[in-house]
Amino acid sequence: MPDVTTLLAFITAAVILLIIPGPAVLYVITRSTEQGTKAGLVSVCGIQAGTLVHAAAASLGVSALLMASAMAFSLLKYLGAAYLVYLGVKKIADARKQTARPEAPPPQPLSAIFWQGMIVNVLNPKCALFFFAFLPQFVRPENGNVALQVLFFGLLFTLLAFLTDGSYALAAGRLGKYMKQNTWYRRLEAYISGIIYISLGLLTVVFQPQATKK
Repeated sequence: MPDVTTLLAFITAAVILLIIPGPAVLYVITRSTEQGTKAGLVSVCGIQAGTLVHAAAASLGVSALLMASAMAFSLLKYLGAAYLVYLGVKKIADARKQTARPEAPPPQPLSAIFWQGMIVNVLNPKCALFFFAFLPQFVRPENGNVALQVLFFGLLFTLLAFLTDGSYALAAGRLGKYMKQNTWYRRLEAYISGIIYISLGLLTVVFQPQATKK
């Protein structure tokens, strides 16, 4: 168990990182605006399930191996970007199939929203980089089992992420209710969402840091 000073430092740094909107936050906001608070919270659960995958991988040393390999890191980065672009293209393609009627399209199953959120974060190189470069700074070998410390911090980070992302979902879900009453927005919503997904995918490729090369 980390000491109080280390624990507070980790929580402070993690919250600062989490409140800065990234791919996961923008995904949650888009889902909440599209389909309401419930769908937004389900997407948060999916995102955090992906975070747990990274936490488990980090505790087993997989993240270190991944980040040490430029090829593996690039593969993860491009797979994540491709999946986001796929979601965006699919959203726009589905919108083009809709008629000009103002009714909203059928809601997407919550199970699909959960799994999409999980895949988005599992394939998020930013998350892998966090567990490799940031989290180990708070691990103290003299405090005992390193893998358990990494897992502890990973679970704590997941809890904090659920709280911050959940706040975004609640706010966006409430805002979405008002936006859904706007006929103009309902007609353009699918295109806006699709463009956001595609942009996230492209930004993931362009602006993500590179893995350490050896």
